[in-house]
Amino acid sequence: MLQTAQRQSKTKKPKTALPHERFLEAFRWMLLTRTLEEKLVSLYRGGLITGGVYIGKGQEAVSVACGLFLQKGDTFAPLIRDQAGRSAFGEPLLDVTRTYLGSRQGPMRGRDGNIHRGRPQNNQLAMVSHLGAMISVTVGATVGALMAKRFKGEKDFIGLACIGEGGMQAGAFHEGMNIAAVEQVPLVIVATNNHYAYSTPNDREFACHDLVDRAIGYGFEGYSLDGTDLSACLEVIGGAVKRARAGRPPQLVVASVLRLSGHGEHDDASYVTEEIKREPFARDCLKVAEQTIADLKLVDAETLAEWRKEAATKVDEAIATAQKEAPPEGDKEDWCALSIRDLVDDVGTIE
Repeated sequence: MLQTAQRQSKTKKPKTALPHERFLEAFRWMLLTRTLEEKLVSLYRGGLITGGVYIGKGQEAVSVACGLFLQKGDTFAPLIRDQAGRSAFGEPLLDVTRTYLGSRQGPMRGRDGNIHRGRPQNNQLAMVSHLGAMISVTVGATVGALMAKRFKGEKDFIGLACIGEGGMQAGAFHEGMNIAAVEQVPLVIVATNNHYAYSTPNDREFACHDLVDRAIGYGFEGYSLDGTDLSACLEVIGGAVKRARAGRPPQLVVASVLRLSGHGEHDDASYVTEEIKREPFARDCLKVAEQTIADLKLVDAETLAEWRKEAATKVDEAIATAQKEAPPEGDKEDWCALSIRDLVDDVGTIE
């Protein structure tokens, strides 16, 4: 009887697993991000953006999952390739275009580099260029909030910080991980291994077999995932957020992808080997998601075309608005430290 059952099971066609319930929502944020960043690259190459442009092509699935499951009161610390997560967390497109184009009405008033923007009034931390430090900053913000909320009897909040595998090798990263575990902070660390720290490959960055193996040493719970698979990103990162919110130990998620552009648009990525480009983790997550939509007939081609058109319209409108706005004037700017009150009084609430 058992042998018959086994033979029958072999003849059945495997069922195609349905994607995560928020798959299409996440896909649309990814599509908007890809549309926006392609436009930013075009503006940069045309000499209309001062400073660097660093895009998240190939990492949007991981990023969007980071922002999508956060709630009001949570703390989010994104990095330079996390536009999809920023958007899903609530960052307006106009904040992005104003910052890249140097508008004084942007969240940084045209004073700071475009990748260092933040929305502290909404718990989105501005990025620190010493990337490993973002873990300690997030832990500090979360610990401080944790103590205050504990005194008030509140529990339902977390901190989520993004890091690359290169930043994981910095001393500040290790200090942040250690104190997070000691204090049992409700924290999720999402590490994206895009296989190059700028131009340094993995084998010159670390010697452990898998970065997720470090989780147990810190006192974290660790999970690995294929960062090109949107459903996997939503399941694993969403699960980590849920566990942290429920009071489980801090969570470490390590996603494997390939950065599908240079470190920045000034970099041609000529150091990326052809062998690496053929690896499964080198797939384009947006194309993989589009293929899933087509295979499962989640929406039709006309709807996809409409979504692309809507994304392009939103991006064009945000860029057009920012281009009309004035930059800061050095001789008129007070140059005092920015504060939440400054932003509200002089710029107005940014929606």
